[in-house]
Amino acid sequence: MTSDAASAHHRDTRSLRPIPRLIFASRWLQLPLYLGLIVAQMVYVFLFLKELVHLVSHSNDVNEQQAMLVVLGLIDVVMISNLLIMVIVGGYETFVSRMELNKHPDQPEWLSHVNASVLKIKLAMAIIGISSIHLLRTFIEAGSLGRPDSSYTEAGVMWQAIIHGLFIVSAVGIAVVDKLSQPPAKHH
Repeated sequence: MTSDAASAHHRDTRSLRPIPRLIFASRWLQLPLYLGLIVAQMVYVFLFLKELVHLVSHSNDVNEQQAMLVVLGLIDVVMISNLLIMVIVGGYETFVSRMELNKHPDQPEWLSHVNASVLKIKLAMAIIGISSIHLLRTFIEAGSLGRPDSSYTEAGVMWQAIIHGLFIVSAVGIAVVDKLSQPPAKHH
């Protein structure tokens, strides 16, 4: 932000009446929430590295199915981490303050057109992806259903599939509502 733009911004917020100024400034109360999500991101990085080291150090002792389950767990951590980044960066940019990343070479492409609607749809899609990984892990282990050492029950697998389907229906619903709430596109 240039000094002229910064001073104009300062004049704009100073010209607000006290209550609207307080309400507008309250958006900064979200800052600790986003900082907390960054700490959560660090925990996920630690868990990822711990699981990766465990996989590599025990690679002689695991079979293909066990390795696949660990890799799916790693993918799950990455997808949750991506979800955190979308919420941290997109949420801060949308609800707290502009990050002024327009000329930064590493600016994510999706950030240039992020708003609350886009963020909701992206989050819904990320949740579906995470749910898909969990469901895939369940299906891989489904061969042990009915055994005493099984991690899953038939009812548990059914409920996971139903909940995954509800996530998909919810995402479609969000997209439809978003599409209906957009003004009609003008044809040239």
